[in-house]
Amino acid sequence: MSEVASAPAGPAPAGGGTTGPSRGRRAYPRYVAGKLAGAVVSLFAVLVTSFFLFRMIPGDPVKFMTGGRPVSAEQIAVYRREFGLDLPLWRQFTEYCGKALTGDLGTSYQFRAPVVDKITEALPNTLLLTGTAFVLYTALGAFLGTRSAWRHGRLGDRLNTGLALTLYSVPSFWLGLLLIIVLSVGVDPIPGLFPTGGMESGGEEGFAYVVDVAHHLVLPVVTLVAVEYGQTLLVTRSALLDEMGSDYLTTARAKGLRDDLVRRRHAVPNALLPTVTLIFVNLGRTVAGVILVETVFSWPGLGGLFYQALSVPDLPLVQGLFFVFAAAVILMNTLADLLYPLFDPRVGR
Repeated sequence: MSEVASAPAGPAPAGGGTTGPSRGRRAYPRYVAGKLAGAVVSLFAVLVTSFFLFRMIPGDPVKFMTGGRPVSAEQIAVYRREFGLDLPLWRQFTEYCGKALTGDLGTSYQFRAPVVDKITEALPNTLLLTGTAFVLYTALGAFLGTRSAWRHGRLGDRLNTGLALTLYSVPSFWLGLLLIIVLSVGVDPIPGLFPTGGMESGGEEGFAYVVDVAHHLVLPVVTLVAVEYGQTLLVTRSALLDEMGSDYLTTARAKGLRDDLVRRRHAVPNALLPTVTLIFVNLGRTVAGVILVETVFSWPGLGGLFYQALSVPDLPLVQGLFFVFAAAVILMNTLADLLYPLFDPRVGR
């Protein structure tokens, strides 16, 4: 009896007796720290890449600053010294990194203003465009993806997926130009209904100004929604199809629950995990990918500003915008990684 009493009841828990939940609580901070460290390393890599990449662009910024006028060698030297272009490349790089750590991204060559100020000035316009489009194409894609999966193989499903794949493969600038030709310039018998570009007509105030901006916003938003909603639709549809064959849905139906109730309460919540990740990824990618749409529609946002800076080349402004675009993607990806364990507790353990 004494031998039985002294025998261990079973194998000791891994980690010195730590239970599963407490082990998970300790693992999540390590998971968060790893993701944040990876984001910091990625941001530094972007900082380095943005400095060297755009110095490969042909063109002399000093010639742009002089407006093509004949200038003396002394004047050229003054310009180069003013913007630090006379320093060795390694000195330019170290100074750029040092200033970037304090939030100073340099001074724009063409605007003679701090890069941060130009970005701050154009950012609200980009957020208005991308934010409106993001909400619309996410809601539309998730709704149609759910409907297509639940009616898998029917005519509506085939039409939805076919249209989504077609529009997702269309270049955004091409679709934007097509919409301008048809709905702005007008093609008989369709009259021109929308402005060809810009954000406002000018001279409007109050509610009339809001209506005017919304009128200019229609075509760029339609372009972004048409091109982007297909990805959300396809991911949502695929995830829901994977869930539909699960045993717990069969059990729910066997209990007499309606198909609509089974979809909303059981299948859709479990199928949303890939869609949630995609939403955050798209949120960062939309900010970075709006360059072509803003250029086509002359929208005064970060994309249009990047196109102007690239044509000079305005190195500090191009570098700063590239860093902002890449940082938006990295930060949204990191946020998705940090929130994912809240939806699936198995992640991060």
